[in-house]
Amino acid sequence: MAPEVVEVTDDSFEEEVLKADLPVLVDFWAVWCAPCHMMTPVFEEVAAEYAGKAKISKLNVDENPKTPPNYRITAIPTTILFKDGEIVEAFVGVTPKEKLTAALDAVL
Repeated sequence: MAPEVVEVTDDSFEEEVLKADLPVLVDFWAVWCAPCHMMTPVFEEVAAEYAGKAKISKLNVDENPKTPPNYRITAIPTTILFKDGEIVEAFVGVTPKEKLTAALDAVL
């Protein structure tokens, strides 16, 4: 079974992201956001390539209104890389896979 992109929520964010043992890449997205859908296959590829080394997750900003303001999410897609509960890097807009993997490689 291929590793999957983990759906996180306001309720699970602390446990799944901030307390994770691995670096976590979080995609802040919404169903109506066309650029967000363009990023989906990229996150799936990254999840497969970094299985066991990093966690790739998504948070729907419409269904989870509490978390995005904590990270000043004003545009989507926004992708934030967390390590040990801290923000390492953030990307706004459609981001090339190479930028995401370079950021992950830098924290591994």
